[in-house]
Amino acid sequence: MKLIFTDLDGSLLDHHTYSFAPAANYLERLEAQGIPVIPITSKTRAEVLSFRETINNQHPFIIENGAAICIPKGYFDQCPEQAAKFEDYWIISNTEPRSQWDDILNTVGKPFANEYQSFSSICADQGIEGLAQLTGLTMEQASLAQQRQYSEAINWLGSDSRKADFMQQLTDAGAHLLQGGRFLSMGGNTDKGRALLQLQALYQAQYGQCQSIAIGDSNNDISMLEAADSALVIRSTNHDMPQLTRTKNLYQSNATGPNGWIEGIVAWLKNHF
Repeated sequence: MKLIFTDLDGSLLDHHTYSFAPAANYLERLEAQGIPVIPITSKTRAEVLSFRETINNQHPFIIENGAAICIPKGYFDQCPEQAAKFEDYWIISNTEPRSQWDDILNTVGKPFANEYQSFSSICADQGIEGLAQLTGLTMEQASLAQQRQYSEAINWLGSDSRKADFMQQLTDAGAHLLQGGRFLSMGGNTDKGRALLQLQALYQAQYGQCQSIAIGDSNNDISMLEAADSALVIRSTNHDMPQLTRTKNLYQSNATGPNGWIEGIVAWLKNHF
């Protein structure tokens, strides 16, 4: 069985417009072929639920940089032992709730008060309108982005040297930080790679050996790009490609966003890497 684990922003979705339009027909073809497309993203559960409806996707997904795995009830024959039942999903939580990280940020972040904005502080000061303006999302999309359960998103405004100091102090306080395409993500010691392996193991327990590919464009994708059987790195117009240690089963796209996504998937399915 083939499994496609994909980042969203900057990979399946255009970095600037958040559009997946170039890949729409190909997503339908993959579904018809029985190849699951599994979002693995820094986005919230609410955001991914909305996106999955848009593309008619009924597969599991991984949120907030590996903080939780969301599996539709009944998707596998048995509910995973470590999962909790919530609404129509089995949820595997890999870290503590958002409130713990906000408490740390509010304490450790005081000396940096004018050098960063958290999504929580933006919404408190400016409402959802402020978050929509910062992210380029619609009001509805910004509301979904604010519904974080396991992490806090941070917009850094200061210098690179101060950012390094800021991140080190938060790390010393027990937080784990990842740099995404635009924002810092602060939460527990989770990553996309470990969550990918957790979910892949569930697939293999039911279906036998699986062949996986991870698709991403940013540094917070490195762990899953290293963990999957194959890796597709999407070229970005905003930043350099993440640097991987692997050299085998690796493809770097020429195109960006969803066009690069299709380019790489076609090559993977043809066993060109």
